[in-house]
Amino acid sequence: MKGVILAGGLATRLRPLTWVTNKHLLPIFNKPMIYYPLEAMKKAGIEEVLLTTSPHHSGDFANLLGSGEEFGLKLLYGIQKNPAGGIAEAILLAREFAKNEKILIILGDNIFNYDLKSVADKFSKKAKGAVVFGIEKDTQSKQYGVIEIKDGKVVSIEEKPENPKSTIAQTGIYMYDERAFDFIKDLKPSNRGQLEVTDLNNFYVSEGTMECEMLDWWIDAGTSHDELLAANVMVAEKVKAGEL
Repeated sequence: MKGVILAGGLATRLRPLTWVTNKHLLPIFNKPMIYYPLEAMKKAGIEEVLLTTSPHHSGDFANLLGSGEEFGLKLLYGIQKNPAGGIAEAILLAREFAKNEKILIILGDNIFNYDLKSVADKFSKKAKGAVVFGIEKDTQSKQYGVIEIKDGKVVSIEEKPENPKSTIAQTGIYMYDERAFDFIKDLKPSNRGQLEVTDLNNFYVSEGTMECEMLDWWIDAGTSHDELLAANVMVAEKVKAGEL
């Protein structure tokens, strides 16, 4: 399985912090935000990772991370020319890199401590399908996709619904089989002008091959100044308690 970390976007909600740098290079307690998904990839047993970002910040990532040797990874870089093109469009950059292997996707602003290895090992043996990672949220309709599960099966995923069908929010961690790239090619831009990852996920939902794994804790550090602060506080507490 190959790994893909998405670290592009415009991060307009974090301005003025992101006028001069990519949000994934901002600090979360004692290290840059981008370190957390890289460490999660290593723990998952991934050896090769493609990091996608915008043209303006690719040099900053290369200067910080180099070849990935510090993390025990082989790190390559992909450039998303249109940072507002959407998550699914960024995933498409990994088509040649993946070379018909399954892929693990982590959004670069996702902070968590769940060990993905057991799920990755199980998924690598499946003939086809996908995995989405969810988290229980009290109020998620305005910010996240919402996962509906019945009898242990994912039956729907809705992007930022006004009337959510469950309290399970879709996080930015996904596993896909090699068909994902063909599915993305068939996507149409949403009202936001983006190729939505939820639309990609619903290809798998419709054929009954989407699975959901639940995280114990997770935070999206890149959605607002409040979430960025909350991520710093949470990580600091967990590091000092020896939990991270």
